[in-house]
Amino acid sequence: MNVMTEPQIKAKAQTATREFAPHHNPAPPAADVIQVKDVEIFYGKFRAVKHINLGIPQNKISAFIGPSGCGKSTLLRAFNRMNDLIDGSHIKGEILLNGQNLYAADVDPVEVRRRVGMVFQKPNPFPKSIYDNVAWGAKINGFKGDMDALVEQSLRGAALWDEVKDKLGQSGLSLSGGQQQRLCIARAIAIKPEIILMDEPCSALDPVATLKIEELMRQLAQEYTIVIVTHNMQQAARASDYTAFLMMDSEDRAGHLVEYGPTSQMFTNPKHEQTEAYITGRFG
Repeated sequence: MNVMTEPQIKAKAQTATREFAPHHNPAPPAADVIQVKDVEIFYGKFRAVKHINLGIPQNKISAFIGPSGCGKSTLLRAFNRMNDLIDGSHIKGEILLNGQNLYAADVDPVEVRRRVGMVFQKPNPFPKSIYDNVAWGAKINGFKGDMDALVEQSLRGAALWDEVKDKLGQSGLSLSGGQQQRLCIARAIAIKPEIILMDEPCSALDPVATLKIEELMRQLAQEYTIVIVTHNMQQAARASDYTAFLMMDSEDRAGHLVEYGPTSQMFTNPKHEQTEAYITGRFG
């Protein structure tokens, strides 16, 4: 087995950080729309994440990266209370959306999910027409306006209108994988959320479709705050303004936050050795 020397490790790190360096300009400071305060999330007695403190800036893209099992998706789902649907899950600490504790006793989880939309790992259009996929959420939320205009606006917002405007009556399942994922994004933005969560939204897509979703995220960030989970280091570097690196504690197996900051800093000058080791491929 070949063991790398320290100079070789440093050389590899420099090469990798150059490769992953974001191509867009460093993001300016932004107000935090979500504040996570000493959050711990449990499944029964098992503590999945511990002592998470961070702020999600408004109208920016924040990426959660880290090895499998470190709690990235668990933390993401806590932002719209999707973990509530899992038996035995509970949370300690506070998650504030514009100053409001999402887990306060008087907060309706359904309203939280209207304000915080979600796009899942695999495209999951309903077995309905393209039109009805987009209109569905608005209908159940009592939308009384011009539905045709809303569907068109949402499909345009998801960069899909020109591809489907002549086949709105066809099944959403007839679309390609990348188109289905953009349809799910259109469905999410049709209910006018404040935040859009994306849990590995490109993991089931080919490279061309992945780049389209990344370009779409950049466009959507002009109107929405976006938080993504990704295992793809290049994607985090290309698409996000801020990056949070989580890893699992070796003793209690709970995920914890190692480092969080501007993506440009994280990928070119990380503060922690563990962060550098992960983004350069030396572990994880």
